Amino acid sequence: MNSTSTLSGSHLRTYQTIFQHPISHNLNWRDVHALFRHLGEVVEERNGNLKVTRNGHVLVLPPSRTKDVSESDELMTLRHFLTQSEAVPPAAIPPGTDWLLVIDHDEARIFRTELHGSLPHKVVPHEPNRYFRRAHKSKDFPKGEEDPEQASYFGPVVQALGTHGRILVFGSGTGRSSEMDQFIGWATAHHPELARRIMGSVVVDEHHSTEGQLLARARDFYAGLARS
Repeated sequence: MNSTSTLSGSHLRTYQTIFQHPISHNLNWRDVHALFRHLGEVVEERNGNLKVTRNGHVLVLPPSRTKDVSESDELMTLRHFLTQSEAVPPAAIPPGTDWLLVIDHDEARIFRTELHGSLPHKVVPHEPNRYFRRAHKSKDFPKGEEDPEQASYFGPVVQALGTHGRILVFGSGTGRSSEMDQFIGWATAHHPELARRIMGSVVVDEHHSTEGQLLARARDFYAGLARS
């Protein structure tokens, strides 16, 4: 199965439109189907459904009623399938990798800072609007009990970050209004081995920064660690 890191041309534009923020209302179903055929296996069933299979994950798309993807929940389903079906073999991640995690309530973007021009691995909450309303109410859960919605979002982020390499986290806001702080607190409680790999956290204006600018700042951070 093809990886999203190898996308180019029209497939890359379709992929970027699916993950665009704010949500795009100019996404053609025909382009989505073409992207899925490139990334995985697509079979048209007798009832008109399209069955998409990629890396053991299956998505069934009913016949589209409109030319474009018109509903936000449809778009979130596409996002979730793409993120969950993107397999990254552990052997492909060399020791000494430096990571950048950029996280907010809409999505988490995970970069390997030594790679130039590659697409980030993305993780999105199952239901971002519902998650945003409840994610900061961890005090409502008894001590030691895990918020399942946090786990459903942060768990795949931990998995994508692998088992080795330093981690830098970028986010906006502080405390309960910051997914960055929420993630670090959750990782400290549930994945202390990963939390020990976090070298720092920085508040950034991520929505007004390009990915290139974010990566440049992360590389400067790691270069500073090497000089200290």
